Amino acid sequence: MPNIKPVSDLRNYNEVLKDISVGEPVFLTKNGRGRYAILDLDDYEKTYATLQLLTELQSGRTSGLRDGYSSLDEVEARLGISHD
Repeated sequence: MPNIKPVSDLRNYNEVLKDISVGEPVFLTKNGRGRYAILDLDDYEKTYATLQLLTELQSGRTSGLRDGYSSLDEVEARLGISHD
C-alpha cells in the first residue's frame, strides 16, 4: 500500500524520512492532491539510469528508422569482432 502523507508533515521531516525504504517511496500531497515523491537514493539512481538507457535506445531506434540499420556483419566489422 502506498505511503501517502500531507506535505505539511515535512515540518517533522524525521518522521517522514523514517518511513522511506528501498522500493517504497513516500508520496506527499498538497491540498489533497499528489505533488511530490520522496525516494531512497538507490531507487532514484536506478530510475535515472533506466531513463537514460531508454532515451539512448529511442535515439538508436530513431536513427535506424531514419538512416537504416546496420547488418550484423557491418557491426562486427566496425567493432573488430566475430560471432563465430
